[in-house]
Amino acid sequence: MALIKPVKGTHPQFGEECYLADNATVVGDVVMGDYCSVWFNAVVRGDVNSIRIGNKVNIQDGAVIHCLYQKSVVEIGNEVSIGHNVIIHGAKIHDHVLVGMGATVMDHVEIGENSIIAAGALVLKDTKIEPGSIYAGVPAKRVKSVDPEQTREMINKIADNYIMYAGWYD
Repeated sequence: MALIKPVKGTHPQFGEECYLADNATVVGDVVMGDYCSVWFNAVVRGDVNSIRIGNKVNIQDGAVIHCLYQKSVVEIGNEVSIGHNVIIHGAKIHDHVLVGMGATVMDHVEIGENSIIAAGALVLKDTKIEPGSIYAGVPAKRVKSVDPEQTREMINKIADNYIMYAGWYD
């Protein structure tokens, strides 16, 4: 059973049909929408500030979502995929975004809708990512625009697939 803990009297809140893996951790001021999933060894830690997560968001294995005490919050829109071993720290992520495996997104970053952060990218503090962009590298830089077909075939498909995967678990 997932570890779900209140912090200072604030309990995590979950929408409909959310899946939490047995060793996922969700604590504190976390509000999660419908059809979300938090996978094995992932941590969503709303102990020092708030974390708001939209609908159809998947937080894959080993990911960490956290923020800064009194300085940054996390906001994640709808149909967002947070890849394996990603770190999201005090950032705002708009709808239809894919954050690739092992990427790090630092405080006060804002990722525009329909964007992709490549695997292994390091998005530095205060970076503003334009909607429809692909960013890659260390530090992350814009490499090109997202083709609308990529949004449908990659970003939205992954979000839908994770709802299906969650249904495989009892």
